[in-house]
Amino acid sequence: MHGLLQLPWWGYIVATLILTQMTILGVTIYLHRCMAHRALDLHPAVSHFFRFWLWLTTGMRTKDWASIHRKHHAKVETSDDPHSPQTKGILTVLLQGAELYRKEKQNQETLDRYGEGTPDDWMERNVYSPHSTWGVYSMLILDFILFGSIGLTIWAVQMAWIPFFAAGIINGVGHYMGYRNFECPDESRNISPWAFFIGGEELHNNHHTYGTSAKFSVKWWEFDLGWMVICILRFFKLAKPKRIPPKVRLAYGKKSVDIETVKAILTNRFQVLARYSREVIRPVFSEERNRAGQKERSVLRRIKALLVREPSLVDPASRQQLTSALQHYNSLSIVYQFRLKLQNLWVKSTVSQAELLEAFQEWCRQAEATGIKALHEFVKHLKAYVPHKVS
Repeated sequence: MHGLLQLPWWGYIVATLILTQMTILGVTIYLHRCMAHRALDLHPAVSHFFRFWLWLTTGMRTKDWASIHRKHHAKVETSDDPHSPQTKGILTVLLQGAELYRKEKQNQETLDRYGEGTPDDWMERNVYSPHSTWGVYSMLILDFILFGSIGLTIWAVQMAWIPFFAAGIINGVGHYMGYRNFECPDESRNISPWAFFIGGEELHNNHHTYGTSAKFSVKWWEFDLGWMVICILRFFKLAKPKRIPPKVRLAYGKKSVDIETVKAILTNRFQVLARYSREVIRPVFSEERNRAGQKERSVLRRIKALLVREPSLVDPASRQQLTSALQHYNSLSIVYQFRLKLQNLWVKSTVSQAELLEAFQEWCRQAEATGIKALHEFVKHLKAYVPHKVS
């Protein structure tokens, strides 16, 4: 049976992709970046369009989604995390992610504690919340009218899209495999640097590092579809991003650490740590490996990843292996210990600015005194940090 729109076979595929991408954009822009993290403001018309579209294509309630996601960040990868592959297993999250979501939304304590600031207007109370199934059945009818019998297949794909890609792929694979730009204290991963298929959510490590940022791409070569759409909305004054990842600003020739330097380092601490791993630990590791024999190289290969790993994510057995190996490599042990000392500086939340400044200055003096070239060059770079100008 034909619908109002009679398309070639590939036209139905394109139509399905457009419809599913609209849903993904509703999740990433409205539910995720706007509601859950308050990283941007949306014009009421845009906000309600996404809300209405998600009612049609998912039946999800804003409060449920935002509450569960906020809890995920607050309890990440613990037993209380609603959907962690680290505690529940990758296959469970990948294949049963929607079930985990439905189970958690029945937890009233989650909704009460994490659901603040979500819509509570007449439409929410009288249509969206009590009649979530009306939306998905309305979408079924609409697909049938527009596309005919093949519309039933398009509707089925729409209904499966979010449970599989958002609840399964992002919550599962995004905490299990991929690359990491930053060593934030959880297992989040960037699935792909070109994040256009799931609206930018593929850049999951970037998001967990800068949780309140409206922009998920950080490296110049990364692409975030959701951010591109936000920029288009911003051009038409329909969106206003509140926060994006901080940008490193350097004043070359600056030769001392002052309080402005400290503020800039703290703001950019994840970039600082990533640079330390890249420009200090890896060169020293390469030097030790080049000097080592075949047996020693085997030991070094086993600890390579541990040297740049977030310490809280290293299990006791691996930590013991690393400690034992570093006893035989003096330079590598020194730069690793200086990495830990540097990280410890920005967790001192109770010290005064003067004490923090003195601690950073002392770290730089001790690092320069080691005589390790890579460490000396890093200190020179660190001194050039200055706060980014707010435009």
